[in-house]
Amino acid sequence: TDFVRSFLKPKLNVGRDFVTKAQTKAQVDFAVEALSKAIYERMFKWIVTRINKSLDRSKRQGSSFIGILDIAGFEIFQLNSFEQLCINYTNEKLQQLFNHTMFVLEQEEYRRENIDWAFIDFGLDLQPTIDLIEKQMGILSLLDEECWFPKATDRTYLEKIINTHGQHPKFGKPNYKAPSDFSIIHYAGKVDYSTDQWLMKNMDPLNDNVVALLQASNDQFTREIWKDAEIVGLAVTDQNDATLNLKSTIKKGMFRTVSQLYKEQLTKLMFTLRNTNPSFVRCIIPNHEKKAGTIHSPLVLDQLRCNGVLEGIRICRSGFPNRILFQEFRQRYEILCPNAIPREFMDGKAAAKRMIQELELDENLYRIGLTKVFFRSGVLGHLEEERDLKL
Repeated sequence: TDFVRSFLKPKLNVGRDFVTKAQTKAQVDFAVEALSKAIYERMFKWIVTRINKSLDRSKRQGSSFIGILDIAGFEIFQLNSFEQLCINYTNEKLQQLFNHTMFVLEQEEYRRENIDWAFIDFGLDLQPTIDLIEKQMGILSLLDEECWFPKATDRTYLEKIINTHGQHPKFGKPNYKAPSDFSIIHYAGKVDYSTDQWLMKNMDPLNDNVVALLQASNDQFTREIWKDAEIVGLAVTDQNDATLNLKSTIKKGMFRTVSQLYKEQLTKLMFTLRNTNPSFVRCIIPNHEKKAGTIHSPLVLDQLRCNGVLEGIRICRSGFPNRILFQEFRQRYEILCPNAIPREFMDGKAAAKRMIQELELDENLYRIGLTKVFFRSGVLGHLEEERDLKL
């Protein structure tokens, strides 16, 4: 069938003519795998679009939303490939957001509210590792660059990143006795990577022939999800012949590597997350054996330390993690001290001070800022219990 021939002998554009090029088993396997991933991605997008259309958010005012981001955790296998680098790169960015939210923004709010506080530097800046991966001449950028060269191989790519980043504090050169090619020191530890097949994976051999057939399918749904298909990589699968189709592909604006698209999508995600009020849920592995009722304490402690949870607990204990606006504090807890404030009294800060005095809270348990009352961990929970009893 045409579908099978598109995998086994795809047509390539050479100047004004088309030629067919027989593929090896490995090349066909890559092409089928790329198609499977693309179908999954387009099906997922279609489902999300359909749900959003059913919710019909456009009819409602405002742009508020509740989103849940669920991603694969940090991956450290005996030998790690391009997929693990992408996953670990994402986790590195999210961990940086967590650190910034927990340790920087938290303490900056104390300063804005004139809370007496000595800034604590927890030394958790992950930017050097992130820059090593994503910046110009970084690991992903060099991978994209190498995909342009007709005679480039995984070995020439490895030589390039070693020559460029050999002295980087977060980059590890290969040990000649080890099967890995290089290592990166991530926040969760050192990870060894193998560059085998990285160039092929970055170009993701989803060729024009297969896409064209899917766009002309007799099935309406198939045509729908493929109508705006964007070809990732080149329509050729032999790196030595990459120049054959490079010029025409670039003219169409179709040469997009996997890492380029991945970085763009991750940038959009981080922009959205930075403009929200995030809450973080950490999933901790109790043991490597996947046994119920078994907790390997060193493993759990190591995860808590790597994820910044222990530092988060430290700043919560030493700081004031719970805060509430003056007016909201009065409205919610005035029931606990009904005679403390005259009915016509309007000054929110003064009202909060009177209520706290009436509640006889220890001075070490709270701080009064410019617009909010800040409390030590557990204080608001106790006030909520007292309020429930009153109600």
